[in-house]
Amino acid sequence: MKEKDLVLEALTGTNGYLNGHTHEEIGDDHLYTGVETPLKANAFELSNQEKKTRIAELFAEIMDVMGLDLTDDSLQGTPMRVAKMYIDEIYSGLDPANKPKVALFENKYQYNQMLVEKDITFYSNCEHHFVPIIGKAHVAYISSGKVIGLSKLNRIVQYFAKRPQVQERLTNQIALELQKILDTEDVAVIIDAKHLCVSSRGIKDDTSATVTSFYGGTFNTPEKIQELYNYINN
Repeated sequence: MKEKDLVLEALTGTNGYLNGHTHEEIGDDHLYTGVETPLKANAFELSNQEKKTRIAELFAEIMDVMGLDLTDDSLQGTPMRVAKMYIDEIYSGLDPANKPKVALFENKYQYNQMLVEKDITFYSNCEHHFVPIIGKAHVAYISSGKVIGLSKLNRIVQYFAKRPQVQERLTNQIALELQKILDTEDVAVIIDAKHLCVSSRGIKDDTSATVTSFYGGTFNTPEKIQELYNYINN
C-alpha cells in the first residue's frame, strides 16, 4: 500500500485496525499492536533539522486552520518552538542516537538482593491523542554479577518515555531493555501514571490512575512481588 493511502486511512479512520474494528469504533480504548514503537522503515531519512523545518511548516498550517493569527508577535515563533520541542525534547526517545550509553560494573559488593529505584518521575505522551502521560516508574533488578549506575535506570525510563507511548508498551520496553543490558531475567518494572487523555477530555475522570507491571525471573513470585511493594510503599 502506498504511503499516501496509509495517510488517507489514518485521516478517515476507516481501515480495519484491530480484530476488524475501525479506528472510530475503537475510540478511546488504548490498544496497541506490539512491544516495538511503530516506526516507518524510512523514519531516519530526514535529518533532525529537516524534521524540525517540516514540522514547523505543518504546525503553522494547523494553527492557521484553527483561525490563529500567525502574524501576532506572540504566535510568530510558535511553529518552530513546537518543532524543536518535539524533536529535541518530548519525542527525543524516537531517535536511537539518544539511547543512554550504559557501562556495566562488577558486583564487587556481592549484593545479591533486589535493588529498587523507586519514584522515577517521567513525562510521556499518549500516542492516541498526543497529550501527556504523567507518572512514576519503580524499577528493580537482582544482579547476575553485573550492576549499572543508578542514574542509568532513570535515563532508560526517560528514553522510552520520550516518544508517543502506550503505558503497557512503555513498561515492557523498559523491562526488556534492562534484561538485555544486565543479562538477567530478574527485572521488575511498575508504572503508576495519570493520562490526560482520560482526565482532560473524553470521560474527563480526573481521579483515576493506571498501574502496569512487569515481573521477570524470580520477581514473578508472590513473595518477591510483596517484598517489592513493601520497598515501594515505605
